[in-house]
Amino acid sequence: MADVSTIRALDAVKALAFIGDLSMGQPTDHSLRTSWLAARLAAEAGHDDAQCGVVKEVSLLRWSGCTANAAGFSEMLGDDIGGREAMLAMRPGWGGAAEAQGRLDVTITPLAEIHCEVSGEIARMLGLEGATQTALRHIFEAWDGGGFPQQLEGRRVPDAVFLVALAGDLEILSRVYGLEAAQKLIAQKAGRQYPETLARIACSQAQTWLTELDRQSATGRDEPLDALPMQQGTAPEIIADVIDLKLPWMAGYSRRVAGAAAGLCTRMGFDEEARRSTYLAGLIHGMGRMAVSNAIWNTPGRLSSAAWEKVRLVPYWTARAGKQIGALAHESEIASQAYERLDGSGYFRGTAGIALGREARALAVAASWVALRSPRPWRAALSANEAAVLLGEEGSAGRFDADSVRALLACEKDGYDQGAESIKPARAALLSPRESEVLRHISQGASNKEVAKTLQMSPSTVRTHVESVFRKLECSTRAAATLKASTLGLI
Repeated sequence: MADVSTIRALDAVKALAFIGDLSMGQPTDHSLRTSWLAARLAAEAGHDDAQCGVVKEVSLLRWSGCTANAAGFSEMLGDDIGGREAMLAMRPGWGGAAEAQGRLDVTITPLAEIHCEVSGEIARMLGLEGATQTALRHIFEAWDGGGFPQQLEGRRVPDAVFLVALAGDLEILSRVYGLEAAQKLIAQKAGRQYPETLARIACSQAQTWLTELDRQSATGRDEPLDALPMQQGTAPEIIADVIDLKLPWMAGYSRRVAGAAAGLCTRMGFDEEARRSTYLAGLIHGMGRMAVSNAIWNTPGRLSSAAWEKVRLVPYWTARAGKQIGALAHESEIASQAYERLDGSGYFRGTAGIALGREARALAVAASWVALRSPRPWRAALSANEAAVLLGEEGSAGRFDADSVRALLACEKDGYDQGAESIKPARAALLSPRESEVLRHISQGASNKEVAKTLQMSPSTVRTHVESVFRKLECSTRAAATLKASTLGLI
């Protein structure tokens, strides 16, 4: 049973801004503050209201592609979150000497390409203007032509790119080092990262802007974003797809949890409002996962106490998302209870008994079922029988709601599709069966060589299929292909 509910594009953007801030190791209001500063800078530089709106949108979605290259940054830096936070804050030592920096640039270029393509594609899916899409596809270019991924000379790059980059630097550097040091660092980057004229404007107005921004935050009267032209509806599944890009082995996971939860709710006779809320909670319950590095998620054995403590805070960060996304506050609260247990042994609150609502009980069972049935770096996927036995034992022990467990297992026995959208013939015809099979494997992080071994094909044949998939989906990176294919119901 497909879910056809929509949410405002603006609320999806707020959710993606929250996800991006966590992924980059930033405070959860970083993108909101950057959008405010970027709009002030644009207005001071003589841009009209339309351009000010574009820079707000670009600021909010600037990090929307960072889940897509998290695996690459984890491999390169060891910590995809801490490493990128150090880069943004210009912390000494993150890039090393000039020779090492040159090698780093070679490595970053493909990661920047992934980020730019995915963030631009997200803007397109959300129905945002072409100017926003274009700026996001060039978000790491620099004024002097030394940016990524195309090394375009400044005048060939949308102004919004430089306005947002400068506003982001002002927000981060003033917070980390203080205003005076931030002004010096911005002056050093002027003429290279962004035009000197913009840097002079930002430095001259920085004190006034930051004081006003801090005063608004302290009084809770932040400038509303509702004036932005993003009131049209959009599919909430895009949030789930972006979340799952962080870890290749999580591809499609959030959708499956949401579908299982919705099916369970239907089986138990929940009304439409409760079913919809639980479905949406399933889609976004992994937002807090962005606060934990890939190195921890990919640990093959038992986690250390310190690592486990970070994992326990995942639902806390999901709960915090509701503070940023007012329209999804109720769903964020349900989502944050996905790992609570009836006997109080769950996390992060340790909530027990009747304090857990029926939606939270249903979601907890659905999330556990889908997780047990999915492969993880530390174990293989359990069979349906193995998962059913384990889930039943947890229900009997009082950790899960027994009625929810029975309802979910009944759905499984009946062959219920768990809310997954059937692939429409027109969509299925887009790719050949073999191309779809190859795409499913590469979307889960498999290399061409690994796909060739699994499917008993030659690496060159796999490469041909991958190139054909890219051509048909009109993309150039695996992350963008995964995002598009998921949206189209192809994987």
